[in-house]
Amino acid sequence: MFSLTQTSTRQREILEVVFRNGWDYMRGLLTGNKNNDEPQLPPPAVLRNILINLGPVYVKLGQLLSTRPDLLPGAYVEVLTDLQANVPPVAWSEIETLLQQELAQPISETFTTINPQAIAAGSIGQVHRATLKNGQEVALKVQRPGIDQIVAQDIAIIRGLAELVSLTEFGKTYDIVAIADEFVTALEAELDFTQEANYTDKLRSNLSNSRWFDSQQLVIPKIYWDLTSQKLLTIEWLEGAPLLSAQLSQTREGKDTQTQRREITTLLFRAFFQQVYIDGFFHADPHPGNIFYLRDGRVALLDCGMIGRLDPRSQQILTEMLLAIVDLDGKRCAQLTLQLSEAGESVNLSGLENDYDRMLRKYYNRSLSKINFSEVFYEILQVSRNNKIRLPGNMGLYAKTLANLEGVTRGFYPEINLIDQITPLITEVFRRQLLGDNPLQTLLRTVLDLKSLSLRSPSQIELFLNRVSSETLKWNITVPELDKLRYSIDDSANRLSFSIVVGSLIVGAAIVASGSQTPQISVVTNILFAAASFLGLWLIVSILRSGRLR
Repeated sequence: MFSLTQTSTRQREILEVVFRNGWDYMRGLLTGNKNNDEPQLPPPAVLRNILINLGPVYVKLGQLLSTRPDLLPGAYVEVLTDLQANVPPVAWSEIETLLQQELAQPISETFTTINPQAIAAGSIGQVHRATLKNGQEVALKVQRPGIDQIVAQDIAIIRGLAELVSLTEFGKTYDIVAIADEFVTALEAELDFTQEANYTDKLRSNLSNSRWFDSQQLVIPKIYWDLTSQKLLTIEWLEGAPLLSAQLSQTREGKDTQTQRREITTLLFRAFFQQVYIDGFFHADPHPGNIFYLRDGRVALLDCGMIGRLDPRSQQILTEMLLAIVDLDGKRCAQLTLQLSEAGESVNLSGLENDYDRMLRKYYNRSLSKINFSEVFYEILQVSRNNKIRLPGNMGLYAKTLANLEGVTRGFYPEINLIDQITPLITEVFRRQLLGDNPLQTLLRTVLDLKSLSLRSPSQIELFLNRVSSETLKWNITVPELDKLRYSIDDSANRLSFSIVVGSLIVGAAIVASGSQTPQISVVTNILFAAASFLGLWLIVSILRSGRLR
């Protein structure tokens, strides 16, 4: 129980922050008051301040929450997206000690120079610029000393809060404990820099060759594995500037600035569509600070620590969802949402379709080129929340990635027409889903399946006809609610039989009573009448209690 009577030092700090910011609902949970069923989130700005005041781990939690628009309204996602920990860098002496522990050789034998001033500091680590002995410049991402103990302590508290919220109706609907476990897994993964290194290598491999764009124009930084560990990540240093603040060359390859902007925008869209709809493995944090314009005119994707995954079925459904949005087809959007949802949920389909029709109605008279697709996807997630439909967590990452990408490209090249960018890509995606990567191989496999079917069909038809003619054919048919119908019929038959027995007792007692008036016969008659009366009364009571008198 997370209550005032059982508080550690860290829990008291959380209580103080919550009380100071005036979040009444969480105050009630922390003090053991669980009277309110529906969670009451503080305003977005207040939630942001609470997370900042609670420290780096909760800032990271807020950043992870910003990737779940399937759980939070858009206003919260926008505020938490730019959440940054106001964390001063760790002193160089501590970083130097950790570096020496992680390196196989002394620092002086590995690096020519290391800038002791951090160029960036975050909640989990900080970055220093360094030069290797061979002259190659690299970026060193070093984990903050002791952050693993802080994360472990705060994870225990996060799980305790999730258990409290799980007692509410909201917590049961959204399985808050499972969601907390997802965040805990993500937080723990942040502590292992080798995972980010693996993600970076996989993205570079996936994007190294493409039919959709010139892969030479897109850069993923190289990983130096011999200088990488769980607490140290060494990557290639790329000289450039964030895309939205970069100064493009006016004369590069004889192209003007607008042409370059259009080409870079197309490059980014095609690269991300390949990641999402072909590879199913995508960079899930393409905010402006992670997309760099390099001095040589290429574009780089940085910080590959947050990755989204999509299975082939989800890829196909999301492709069809894009087409349904373009067609403003609310009915189809509802059907696709149910296909994406987790199994076992009961949903009012007509109500869901009406919600989608109302949502899409405002886009009827708007040019398709002006539609903000990320906004539409956020509204789709809002409709799902309103109808208590639980979507997989990767849907939140997908929507967030689309929103970030659309925001960056519109800021970089406002004249962009998203329909022109999307249409040829969707056509190609459908072709690949239909024919696969190798159409000839797909055709041959289909021919072999048809051949196998044609060879097996005559013998199977002959077996079927033999069983029909010999009356040995049995049908295994499962009809929903059939067992309930059978039980109801059995119950009715039992009651009818019971009524006949009671009537027979009454008639038999009457016949015996009219035939002889000896004392012994009178006793038997009275017993029969008493038994019949008792059984008849019991039958009437059971019928009344069943509620099916009529």
